[in-house]
Amino acid sequence: MANREAFLKKIKEGYTFKGEAIKIGAAMLDGEVIPEAEIFLPLKTLNRHGLVAGATGTGKTKTFQMITEGLSDASVPVLLMDIKGDLSGIGALGAANDKIAGRYAALKMEYKPAQFPVDLLTMSEQKGIRLRATVSEFGPVLMIKILGLNDTQGGVVAMIFKYCDDSKMPLLDLKDFIKVLQYVGNEGKAELQKLYGNISTTSTGTILRKVIELQQQGADVFFGEKSFEVDDLMRISDDGRGMINVLRVTDLQDRPKLFSTFMLQMLAELYASSPEAGDLDKPKLIIFIDEAHLVFQEASPALLEEIETIIKLIRSKGIGIYFCTQNPMDIPASILGQLGLKIQHSLRAFTAMDRKAIKQTAENYPETDFYKTENLITQLGIGEALVTLLNEKGIPTPLAATMMLAPRSRMDVLTDGEIDNIVSKSKLSAKYNKVIDSDSAYEMLTAKLQAAVENPPENTKTQKAAKQEKSTFEKVVNSSVTKSIMRTAGNTIVRSLLGSLGMGGRTSKNRGTSWF
Repeated sequence: MANREAFLKKIKEGYTFKGEAIKIGAAMLDGEVIPEAEIFLPLKTLNRHGLVAGATGTGKTKTFQMITEGLSDASVPVLLMDIKGDLSGIGALGAANDKIAGRYAALKMEYKPAQFPVDLLTMSEQKGIRLRATVSEFGPVLMIKILGLNDTQGGVVAMIFKYCDDSKMPLLDLKDFIKVLQYVGNEGKAELQKLYGNISTTSTGTILRKVIELQQQGADVFFGEKSFEVDDLMRISDDGRGMINVLRVTDLQDRPKLFSTFMLQMLAELYASSPEAGDLDKPKLIIFIDEAHLVFQEASPALLEEIETIIKLIRSKGIGIYFCTQNPMDIPASILGQLGLKIQHSLRAFTAMDRKAIKQTAENYPETDFYKTENLITQLGIGEALVTLLNEKGIPTPLAATMMLAPRSRMDVLTDGEIDNIVSKSKLSAKYNKVIDSDSAYEMLTAKLQAAVENPPENTKTQKAAKQEKSTFEKVVNSSVTKSIMRTAGNTIVRSLLGSLGMGGRTSKNRGTSWF
């Protein structure tokens, strides 16, 4: 009894916070739930990032879902990366069953089903609100990484972006990029060599083949207009709850390089566009990244350093990032060291390597007189987890084996009809689901080449006509200068701002900030 009283006192002292907090469960001792030992997450410190880890089937994704519900109720917008496709149910009413009823009875709480304000986003042909970005916004550095180019080929790509920026020639989609590549390798080779130096035809051919490979992976659907604006991630619903943006990326599991590059680009754009905020009473945005190992497994040491740096910086903007993965060792140590919240579901010890990983994981948690952490990690049941976080003073809270609350929304996927209903009612559908094909590099170069064909320079009269045609072309270009500047001038600003990180990106003037 004395041990129980001491434990209850320590938990209450450790998990009582000033300001608003989200209840996520109650602590357990010797396998017994103590309902009075409530575990809370303080909103004030949620911009310090976190990790939810555990073996398959232990409940870590549902922990994400439950915390997201609490954030939405507290008017905090959320972006959920739904890799496995099982988070869309947060937009539908939950339903009680025997397991949920038993869990809430043990916690001495009443289960109240709920559904939450959701927008379903997509980067592919899946149903949802289209996420797009232009090639110019994506930037040369990330384009080089996605295409897997060497230094020589990367130099050609950087030159192409420079040429298009200088010529006020927007690169909107892959069709534009391919057209410029073809121009650089043929009719425009002499022009560009005069401006920027020698260009290898072999390099342009290799780049072209890699761009076509990217098209075959479905990238044409992503590159283009209208670009998604980051402000639309930070919306509050009509009833005052935070909007939950579920990005359905189930078809990116076999393209981890594209996914990791997307994440870096998105974080870079959020960082560049958000003002300094410090530690607010509650965060402006929380991002949950399920299957987070996909972000890191294809990352080079240089890219890891960039991700680490941006994670350090973005918390000052009031934005928190939470990773979900099977094993904490999937996350680089440099990233783990920055995380304020750690929720550890059960791990399995099947091999010597598993046992070593469990021992390392246990050593990363605060020491406690109430548990033998290394053993407890393998004994936790479904929906149970070890919890610790940093309080307002930056001090770790006591380690608590916790019975987690179950989500109040549906713990299953939406039907096709439900998805259609959510997408059709979204305020963002009309804004982003219309395909736009503005005049850009493809049209401009096509006009330029057509003018050259119709007005060969051999004949004087033809030369005059060529000059006239050129003047007409220039008028076409000048008529869209303002539009071009919006797309290209901002790119240079953000590329310079994030140059020390080696990242592309951009801000847009007069139309909000967009991201990949």
